[in-house]
Amino acid sequence: MIIEGGIVYDPINGVLGEEMDLSIEDGRVVEKAGGSEVIDARGMLVMPGGVDAHAHIAGGKVNTGRIMRPEDGRRGTEPRTKLLRPSTGYTVPNCYAIGYRYARLGYTTAFEAATPILEARHTHEELEEIPIIDKGALTLFGNNWEVLECVRDGDLGKLAAFVAWGLLASRGYGVKVVNPGGGEAWGFGGNVKGIDDPVPSFDVTPREIIRYLMRANEALRLPHSVHLHTNNLGKPGNYETTLETLRAVEDIAASRNRQVLHVTHMQFSAYGGTGWRDFESKAPEIAGYFNRHDQFTMDMGQLIFGSATTMTADAPLEYGNARLLKAKWSNHDIELEESSGVVPIVYGRKNPINAIQWAIGLELALLTEDSWQMIMTTDHPNGGPFVNYPEVVALLMSRRKREEELATLHDLASKRTSLPSIEREMDWNEVAIVTRAGPARILGLPEKGHLGVGADGDVSIYEINPEKVDPSRDHEVVKAALARAKYTIKAGEVVVRDGEVVAVPQGSTYWVDASVPEADAARVRADLVEKFAKYYSIQMSNYMVQDAYVTRPRVVRAGVI
Repeated sequence: MIIEGGIVYDPINGVLGEEMDLSIEDGRVVEKAGGSEVIDARGMLVMPGGVDAHAHIAGGKVNTGRIMRPEDGRRGTEPRTKLLRPSTGYTVPNCYAIGYRYARLGYTTAFEAATPILEARHTHEELEEIPIIDKGALTLFGNNWEVLECVRDGDLGKLAAFVAWGLLASRGYGVKVVNPGGGEAWGFGGNVKGIDDPVPSFDVTPREIIRYLMRANEALRLPHSVHLHTNNLGKPGNYETTLETLRAVEDIAASRNRQVLHVTHMQFSAYGGTGWRDFESKAPEIAGYFNRHDQFTMDMGQLIFGSATTMTADAPLEYGNARLLKAKWSNHDIELEESSGVVPIVYGRKNPINAIQWAIGLELALLTEDSWQMIMTTDHPNGGPFVNYPEVVALLMSRRKREEELATLHDLASKRTSLPSIEREMDWNEVAIVTRAGPARILGLPEKGHLGVGADGDVSIYEINPEKVDPSRDHEVVKAALARAKYTIKAGEVVVRDGEVVAVPQGSTYWVDASVPEADAARVRADLVEKFAKYYSIQMSNYMVQDAYVTRPRVVRAGVI
């Protein structure tokens, strides 16, 4: 395949709006291809395929959301065709809709943000059903009994061995930590209130859990850093916990050229105030800290007005949401591992809290000076569905659009945030970073997020000329173009043409196989035999994800130096 004359933005390779040809052969970008398929992209925007580093797209909590919300399932319905399976849902789409909708946006890769090891089989069953895109899943470790015991005993070697085993057992890609210690406390009706609050029965603190898992992550040389959902998420005044957490790990160095910690959906962790009555943004303080510490990255977790479905392994948070909103909810305790919850929500423009939350996400993205430290997400479907990414891009590129939106919101969004005073407007290069190059680098995917020789042949082409369209003024044109890719190319195959899906190949699933010393691995296995005999409701032989559940694996090798 040859893509001719597109206006290319490829930040990793320093291509910033250059008119050029691209060649793809055998699913990879090459110097020059001899194929007969030619795509005329003259006058069009060309970027690598989009990469979503944090979304909830598969697994038990997603399926629970579908069951809880039959009214949501009736939204966004599309009948089956000769090529496509039927699509349902808006905030919690079915598996087929997830693949089709990402592809229509020009996205070719998306990662499930959290799966417990015990329920990873179901996660992979759903990942297998999502067409077109490549994917992976981050494995939950922050409340696992084996982790807590290793931290209590100060046994880093054994902890690293368990993380390696857990990634193998779940066919997971990285270490996810959610409300460390709080999920275990929730099993006894409690929570942790700060990073030095003891976890019941284990005599460890969130500070120790985070530090030990980060050190184990680096000892294993995993491609992605620890992926952290902070304590006290979603509570007024929690920015202090966020900053305290970051300060507590400043001395830990990355084992490779990437961040040492990724803090996810930061919008939910950048709140000031002593309660909801004086709730305010602390995004400038968070962004200021990141501007001084380049070893950390974050994603914005942008709020989208309208219907959403919150789902997280932070069960105490969801309990609070359900009581605050008087909403239906689901709560789940996962044996020896985690807890989780699901609560539907509607974000309102005239709701002062929601209006401030909306502004906070944009503040974080625009006040963080280095675009490589901030990636664009909505924490789908917590902040809103991923299909709204074109709306978020338009807001980042246009101060005029932000002003128009602010005029429709509760006036506290202007009074208790700095958004009205922010003049910055992202350009196309920065958009390519926060939606493609940045997520790929943060995840540790060297073949994604760029169009250099050897990269995956994943390309998105949009019917908009970046040399002629002013995103600040013509923000609706930008939004419309990004919502329907002219072409989406997956591994050298056209899967979307003129905004319609025309091919449905099965993507690959990434997981990490990490090696550790056999002595440490043996100690972990001995512990697990005892735990399964005493506590688990299933046998160890029925626990691990087998190869049959991952039919197109892309295995990344890692391990202790």
